[in-house]
Amino acid sequence: MHRRTIERLNQINRDFYRATAAEFDATRQAAWRGWERLLAEIDLPVESALDLGCGNGRFARFLAARQAQPLRYIGVDFNVDLLAHARRQLSELAKLDTMMIERDIVLTGLPEHSAQLVTLFGLIHHVPGFARRRELIASAADCVAPGGYLALAAWRFYEQERFRRRIVPWGGDIAVEKHDYLLDWRRGQRALRYCHYVDDDEHAELIAASGLSVIADFRADGAEGNLNRYTVLRKN
Repeated sequence: MHRRTIERLNQINRDFYRATAAEFDATRQAAWRGWERLLAEIDLPVESALDLGCGNGRFARFLAARQAQPLRYIGVDFNVDLLAHARRQLSELAKLDTMMIERDIVLTGLPEHSAQLVTLFGLIHHVPGFARRRELIASAADCVAPGGYLALAAWRFYEQERFRRRIVPWGGDIAVEKHDYLLDWRRGQRALRYCHYVDDDEHAELIAASGLSVIADFRADGAEGNLNRYTVLRKN
């Protein structure tokens, strides 16, 4: 995908989250059910976590509640409002050593931090271009400390009719790739977001790019229990 197209698609999502941050935070407080399965697959406690696309930091709250030991948590997101929500809520948790980083990882890459657990939840479908997604997975794997874990959840929205009904046509001359879609948002105000559907073939290629060992692969979340496909990997 051309750099200019990546920038245009990424800007759609920057505009989307700028417009919907308050509604997104209000409706994104609960933990994902798949996170419980994730913790069953890894060794606890987790000393450090790098949460890429952290949003309002709800994974940090979930993880901190599941262990008595202190947690060093680094949250990365490009939306300043969601980061503000995260800082406010996480400041109430005494055993969290928190660092929140405002960074557009689609355009500038990952920060130079490592952690025992690196997560990509609700993120990969917002990354334009297969090459850029593959590069992100490889870079995320590099951030995993020896013996640590990488956890990816890919949103399988296209498999459900309720999300296919939200697809709107692309306008203009934008050169998107297969399975790139524009979805509308119907809560609070109307907004549009760029989303990519990661099918099974692409999922396998992304996982291969990590160079890590798969220890678990499962579906979870949503009303049907299959909205996200999770893969948990370990660095030997």
